[in-house]
Amino acid sequence: MSRRGKSGRKRRGKPEESHPDERWMASYMDMVTVLMCMFIVLYAMSTVDEDKYVKLRDSLATGFGQVSVGKVDTASGIVVPPADVGKEGTLAKTPLDLAKTEVDKLSALKEAMSLRLGNKGLSENVQFQIDQRGLSVKLVGSQSFFQPDSPQLSARAADVLDTIAPVLKASGLEVSVEGHAANAITNYPSVWELSAERAVGVVRHLVENQGLAGDRIGAIGYGSSRSVNDNSTEPLRELNRRVDIVVLSNQPEQVRALIPEVLKARAASS
Repeated sequence: MSRRGKSGRKRRGKPEESHPDERWMASYMDMVTVLMCMFIVLYAMSTVDEDKYVKLRDSLATGFGQVSVGKVDTASGIVVPPADVGKEGTLAKTPLDLAKTEVDKLSALKEAMSLRLGNKGLSENVQFQIDQRGLSVKLVGSQSFFQPDSPQLSARAADVLDTIAPVLKASGLEVSVEGHAANAITNYPSVWELSAERAVGVVRHLVENQGLAGDRIGAIGYGSSRSVNDNSTEPLRELNRRVDIVVLSNQPEQVRALIPEVLKARAASS
């Protein structure tokens, strides 16, 4: 064989190394990572915070009027009023609902006192008024309840106080006794002192003779500053000589402010 022929042959060496495409591995690793993150999230979502769950459960249960079902009651003072927590079927009441309930309560006190006074023939010159302050029991006319130009209680005044005292005690509410006087006085230093001492006389009788708690009652003298008329005649002045026993409402101001509206609506519908 010639040299040329030998040189023209293709020399056979070691086979070249193969390098397959491995880019798919990057995508595979990304997918595995995403799956791992997803399972971690699912596991975290399946783990319940028991403390938060109990609070949520109790809040919903109490809000829908059921009894408290756990040691923690997060609805107290928020979803329903504290007094209503645990009452079955009780939902949160609006201020108007509470005002209606308050009018019912004050009206019941008025009816109880009126009935007791009527049974004893003591209703004359005793007037009642319900407003946003509460229930006022007005002892009108100095000739019926006080000696002329004097803070001394008459026998009739004592009988009236003894008759209504049990209702006042049972109400559990605070009481303000407010004295008033007419300008025409002759035997007393001033209308301020006369009105104040008449109020104090009523307070002393209720506390000392009827056992009304001293920390629930107080006396105020207004003189003639809150007259109901112009004091121009003796009959008009007699209406200004009075003592008001005010049973004070214990509701918040926003509820008490709605009491006149409730009274007006009921008067219109009756």
